[in-house]
Amino acid sequence: MESLGKTPFSRRGFLAGVALAGVGGALGLSGCAPQEQTGQGETASTESAASSASDWLGSEPEIQEADVVETLDAEILIIGAGTGGLFAACAAGELGADTVVLEKFEGGVVRDDVGGVNSRLQQENGYSIDKQAFMRDMYRYAAGQCDLSLFDIWFENSGSVVDWYEEVLGQYGVTLWHEMAEEKNIPNYPHWATGHSPAWPQDGSLSGFSVLSDYAEKTGHVAFRYNTPMVKLIVEDGKVVGAYGKGEQGYVRVNASKGTLVCTGGYGSNVAMQKVLQPHTTTIYGRNTSQPGCDGDGIKACLWAGAKMDETHTSMLFDRTVVPVGVQGGCDCTEGTLFWMGSQPWLKVNLNGERFCNESGTYDYILHADAYQPSHMHVTLWDSDCERYAEQFDMHGCSRLFPFDNGAAPNIPLKVVQGMNADLLEKGYIQQADTIEELAEKLKLPVDTLVATVERNNENYDNQSDPDFGKEPFRLSALRNPPFYGVYNTGTLLCTLDGIVINSEGQALRDDGSAIEGLYVAGNDSGGFYSMTYPNLTTGNACGRTVTFARMIAQKLASS
Repeated sequence: MESLGKTPFSRRGFLAGVALAGVGGALGLSGCAPQEQTGQGETASTESAASSASDWLGSEPEIQEADVVETLDAEILIIGAGTGGLFAACAAGELGADTVVLEKFEGGVVRDDVGGVNSRLQQENGYSIDKQAFMRDMYRYAAGQCDLSLFDIWFENSGSVVDWYEEVLGQYGVTLWHEMAEEKNIPNYPHWATGHSPAWPQDGSLSGFSVLSDYAEKTGHVAFRYNTPMVKLIVEDGKVVGAYGKGEQGYVRVNASKGTLVCTGGYGSNVAMQKVLQPHTTTIYGRNTSQPGCDGDGIKACLWAGAKMDETHTSMLFDRTVVPVGVQGGCDCTEGTLFWMGSQPWLKVNLNGERFCNESGTYDYILHADAYQPSHMHVTLWDSDCERYAEQFDMHGCSRLFPFDNGAAPNIPLKVVQGMNADLLEKGYIQQADTIEELAEKLKLPVDTLVATVERNNENYDNQSDPDFGKEPFRLSALRNPPFYGVYNTGTLLCTLDGIVINSEGQALRDDGSAIEGLYVAGNDSGGFYSMTYPNLTTGNACGRTVTFARMIAQKLASS
């Protein structure tokens, strides 16, 4: 098969992602005000917590053996055929372990941007990471509420997983790129160039799912059962020995002699679960792009089996959603749509026309700051010199709008983004004006306040200093060249990141710290990595931890 070069639309299934924006709107959650955060087993009021938890956790289903229409025996059972499940299935199949994969739908989704350290591609690019500096950064992002031993395992093992993926993709004629560019300035928050992304063919003939499921099946040891959602885990004498799935003809029992791996993608689509566990999050995003079916099935099944969940609850959020002028923010909004350059550090103000934060932070920082602002959103402003400023900003990771130093394409290049913005302008999301006064009126902002804010911003730009919030000089931009533009900007939810507490081998743990024999968890169903925020400037971190642990767990089980 002919190798394909990297192109703007060969990344992440971009067109499919845009199509899913409508789905994301349909998944918009009902309105929810901030309330005391509760979790499974920890709350100020035991009675109220039990009531709230039951709303989303429910009771474990009761299944009689008489209702089982089919029984399968396997060595390894994998629940979920997404990113983690497929990497695990390939690893198990390579080592000859008889493996069954239960999948809720016709197929899963494999995320791009696989984060890894010391991969072959990184070494070829001459890029290295100081481990101690990196670990300190991850500890700081999580405010200490993480298990650094898990990061250590990812740091030491992720490079070899990326190398394996590069080799597999090569068999299908697909090139894997390391997204590498040296930072030309000193930013407030350093970027770690850990991202690796496939250059998928533009015709959509291949994807992460099609490649990995095909590879796994060709090992001759992996059987996929699609349209068979897992219903509950089977626990015997404190050990997980398999699970029940619900097939088209009835219940299917899968016995797993070596172990069961749960990786169903978290609970980004579960309204009730988010309301209870992270109500703060639901007030700061206006668009939900979590994969359909990420309803927390895996997490709930593990909790029923006696596992413990993270005590702080976290989602992956990006500041890349716009809503119409005058629309209230929050997860009840169904009118949010993609605004890719939201992560650029333009001047951003609240609905009073006041600047309120340093816009040059990791992507969800401004969203958390929005929680203290009117309608929980901000307004992003820029002028006709935006292309020059965008290049000057020297952004990295998925927010980059220009090719990387090694030729890797950005997720979406500037010219495509400008076309997307033209569409948003035509639809009335973006407002355009020849004066700041006119723009303020169109955005329903106090005119005098916005004029004063822009004047102060331009003064900071001229002085190349931001005494107000400390933004780096190279990320300051003026608003002087009309026409001027503005949008109501809020958050996008990609997935949840909190899950079942695991040990360094991926085993699910109970409240007392003991491991549940036979039960393993990976990806967004697993916990211990993140707390309240996601380290966006470590490109592909979540996907990288998913595939590293999934492959490691499967290899261990297959070799046992």
